[in-house]
Amino acid sequence: MKPSLALIATVSILVAAAFASSRLLAAPASSSLSTKASCHLQSLPPAAPALQNTLWGHIKSLARKSGRFEMRFDPALLLHGVTANRAAAEDGREVTNDYYIVDETHRLLTYIVTATARVTILTKGPCSTGITVSELAQILKGKNPKHRRLFGQPSTSGFWIRVGNKYPNPALSLDQQYQP
Repeated sequence: MKPSLALIATVSILVAAAFASSRLLAAPASSSLSTKASCHLQSLPPAAPALQNTLWGHIKSLARKSGRFEMRFDPALLLHGVTANRAAAEDGREVTNDYYIVDETHRLLTYIVTATARVTILTKGPCSTGITVSELAQILKGKNPKHRRLFGQPSTSGFWIRVGNKYPNPALSLDQQYQP
């Protein structure tokens, strides 16, 4: 292996390890409605492989277009600790529930979402429930086709999105973040 390739491989491993160790609390993924016994919190955002991005923010719309979905996403910062306290103080506010959200621009970014992207939403408990992209699109429009007992409103809740590193750089996963 050439020295430059070895260096790139080492840096990639270190970056992946750093992302894996810096996760935030959220609910676990499940492919069906969770039961109380299996309802517990897990770490989010999920670790992203090298060159993929993980962002937090709000999904403003999700609509089917040409056999795939198009999402309008408002990225924001979900802050904790000293960073949250200082940012809140600068805004003349206080930190409640151990987090503070900074969303200064409300600029909407467009992401492609494949129909097979992994999606989790919070249901009563709170438990995370795996659903399809199509079902999330309906829920975001105020419908609830499977009559799930939602925990909060996905249309106003924050989501972690993981974005792929190959064109068209689609969102590969969408995970609703628990916010007390």
